[in-house]
Amino acid sequence: MTEIFKLESEIFTTRIALAIEFDGSSFNGWQTQTSGVPTVQQTLQAALSQIANHNVKVICAGRTDTGVHATAMVVHFDTNANRKLYGWVVGSNKLLPKTVSVKWAKEVPLTFHARYSALQRRYRYLLYSSPFRQGILKHGVSWERRELDAELMNTAAKKLLGTHDFTSVRSSGCQAHSPVKTITNISVKQYGQLVVLDLQANSFLYHMVRNIMGLLIPIGAKERPVDWIDQVISEKDRRKGGVNALSHGLYFVGAIYDEKFDLPKLPPGPFFLGE
Repeated sequence: MTEIFKLESEIFTTRIALAIEFDGSSFNGWQTQTSGVPTVQQTLQAALSQIANHNVKVICAGRTDTGVHATAMVVHFDTNANRKLYGWVVGSNKLLPKTVSVKWAKEVPLTFHARYSALQRRYRYLLYSSPFRQGILKHGVSWERRELDAELMNTAAKKLLGTHDFTSVRSSGCQAHSPVKTITNISVKQYGQLVVLDLQANSFLYHMVRNIMGLLIPIGAKERPVDWIDQVISEKDRRKGGVNALSHGLYFVGAIYDEKFDLPKLPPGPFFLGE
């Protein structure tokens, strides 16, 4: 999809893509809000507008909720400003709060769109399983006091592979046209006391990852059988599902694009635990 933004009677025809990392605990989600509360989009736009010397509108690969983090969120914006790519990165990082970091910048064709060009999106959920809450990373890892069986959770998660109607893990307020999504990769692994859910799909519903984790937790705690997840999904009723897992354990970890765009590859982030 080609989309050229017209701001203040000027047409901007140079498109720049960025990858950003942010700590979502400092923000009320991604999208700018009329109430003026801090959001990632608002904060990034303010920095880029100062560098570009004109108002900048930023589009992201996937909007995040309050408290949700990102390790490699791809965004794009349009400009006529003549700046080196290095300048967009360094300049932004000087102006942004320490909770947001630009990792790379690249000029892309006008056919590139951070949201609509994304073929797949990847999320990761980090859950600390221990009778005692963690003192470090309390805003970056969710907590479950019960002991969890990650193998049972993984077996249940594999049942979600493929194309399904995910109404049962779709929270109210979801604006997606269809509840049918295709999960291409999903796994649950345990690293010590850390239980990690990895998910990849063509697109996601509102709170879909958090609600899936909400289904997996009682299975891991052996309060529900593995096949319970089949029953819940087949009901197509959100009221039949589990709890909505907390937002601060969730990370947007990347989007996959056609190789023709030749976007830079990032080294593994701080929460990389293997594929």
